[in-house]
Formats: sequence, structure tokens, C-alpha cells
Amino acid sequence: QVQLVESGGGSVQAGGSLRLSCAASGYTYSSYCMGWFRQAPGKEREGVAAIDSDGSTSYADSVKGRFTISKDNAKNTLYLQMNSLKPEDTAMYYCAADYVVALRLTLDFGYWGQGTQVTVSS
Repeated sequence: QVQLVESGGGSVQAGGSLRLSCAASGYTYSSYCMGWFRQAPGKEREGVAAIDSDGSTSYADSVKGRFTISKDNAKNTLYLQMNSLKPEDTAMYYCAADYVVALRLTLDFGYWGQGTQVTVSS
């Protein structure tokens, strides 16, 4: 059974930074596409960043140049480094993984974590 556990959320002021972590277990980590998604109150869940087995990455336009997705295969952990945070980045952030390794920011991922809250104040 695949399990994804996010951590690292919190409250920061605009311009600040946070690093989210996602500890993964229960599968061959290197064979998956993994991603970060977010959902703000009253809005649909959206893709933020994704990384595939080869280390290729994809980002939503709204976070390009500010967020960086990475993975540590030895630790089975996915990261999202978030810099220059803006109030509009406030959301619940979710980690996701899927057997289909195609790099994408769509919501068709089979496994999801419970989320970690990020709040950015102005």
C-alpha cells in the first residue's frame, strides 16, 4: 500500500520561504511520477510541480522561478522548495504519486497524501 505523508507547511510572511517534504513508502519510488498540488478555499485543486523518474520537471506558470521540486531517492522523499511566497500561494498542499510515469500536472494521480497547510500573509 502506497503511503504519502507531507510535512513542512506553516505560516510565513510574503517574500518568505518554506520547504515541504513528502515521505513515501510502499512502492518502488524510482518508477513513479510524483507531484505537488494545492487547493485554496473555494477553488479547484491545481498542479504546482511534477517530477518523473528521469528527474525531468514541470511547473505551473504561477510558480516558475520561485518553486523547485526535487527528490531524494535514498530517502524516498519528495521536496518542494518555495521561495518568494505570495499571499495567493496560500492553500493546502498535497503530494501525489502514480505508476504512470508521464510528466504531468493533471489530477490523474492514483495516490495522495493528506496535505499540509501553507499560509502566506501580506
